[in-house]
Amino acid sequence: MKAAFKPRIDREHRTRLETVVPLETPFIINIDPCDTCNFQCKFCPTGDRALMQRTPGRGHGPMDFALYQKLIDDLAAFDKRVKVIRLYKDGEPLLNPHFADMVRYAKDSGHCDRVDTTTNASLLTPELGRRIADAGLDRINISIEGVTDAQYADFSQAHVTYETMRENVAAFYEHRGGCEMVVKINGDILTEAQKQQFLDDFGDITDGIFIESIMDCWPTFEQTKVDINESRGIYGQEIREVLTCPYPFYSFAVNSDGTVSLCFLDWSRKLLLGDAKTTPLKDLWLGETMREYQRMFLRGERKQHPVCAVCGQLRQGAPDDIDAYAADLLPRFL
Repeated sequence: MKAAFKPRIDREHRTRLETVVPLETPFIINIDPCDTCNFQCKFCPTGDRALMQRTPGRGHGPMDFALYQKLIDDLAAFDKRVKVIRLYKDGEPLLNPHFADMVRYAKDSGHCDRVDTTTNASLLTPELGRRIADAGLDRINISIEGVTDAQYADFSQAHVTYETMRENVAAFYEHRGGCEMVVKINGDILTEAQKQQFLDDFGDITDGIFIESIMDCWPTFEQTKVDINESRGIYGQEIREVLTCPYPFYSFAVNSDGTVSLCFLDWSRKLLLGDAKTTPLKDLWLGETMREYQRMFLRGERKQHPVCAVCGQLRQGAPDDIDAYAADLLPRFL
């Protein structure tokens, strides 16, 4: 196997947040190309279409390209380049017909260091793959949801031909240029033999590969269709809860309709900071609403918040822990 066995995030070479916050420029901005999905995965709120219909602010669909251009143009106001524009949040990014153009516009702007995305790859045809690679995408995380057609039908309610999916991933790998690839799968639905099959099938057509676990990451979304892995975190790490959510100290997210969320896990639009259609991104990042959320976490009050209190990401998937520094950091945000 040529690929390195590693998760989709770098857990080892991370900037220590306590040494750099508050940040005048965020490290990461998630921008959602589309908040709907062609899959209905059991673990994901977006896959519950009845739930989406009764959730205000959801079901918008693809982001308008003119709005996207405004967002990227807004980045010029920040003191530094944003490290990563992450074209992913709630839905399937490749459902946006302008996805390759979105990549190119961000790369050509000079306002960010990298552009990446996460996709189920069902729409990653060889033609689209070449367009995305040529546009300059820096990294792609590909989520595989089974190793048979039947597993896809059961877990994602998607009519996917597994072998065609693998062929399309292989085609992208061949023409990826400088784009780094990581292919990962939910291992909790696989037998040991199927895990090895996954490694055999994709291990030579990607740069990185990983077998994840299912976790209850979306706050206030009740997981009733899957069993949560309580023996390890999503990346195989020890399960341990942190009280100070690290994400609002270095990132925020723009939904496909232009509203801006505190967090990339804000599927229900309960953590809104404002609207990027009318407010510059820098003003939202440095605004009082964001600052008060940051102070709330540093005061150790997360468990008192009706949404953040029940976030499983901070138990099974948080990449940073600044709990020990919270009291010392708080004066910087007053």
